[in-house]
Amino acid sequence: MDKENLYLKIRGILVDQFDVEEALVSMDANLYEELEIDSIDAVDLLVQLKEVTGQKIAPETFKEVRTIRDVLNALIVS
Repeated sequence: MDKENLYLKIRGILVDQFDVEEALVSMDANLYEELEIDSIDAVDLLVQLKEVTGQKIAPETFKEVRTIRDVLNALIVS
């Protein structure tokens, strides 16, 4: 899956599962400050991403994630 498709999947999850306004979602949107994702939501997001991509992001890697771009990079590295 390429970066654009991954981004679309992440955006869809954030909008559908976490009720984030689509207009707020961008590559550089901060998950915690701008999109109001808390630590429990972050774990749920990891689970959703694994189901969609088949890839698991290591918890220590996800601790460094702040933006959607960071999520994409973590998925590509995993």
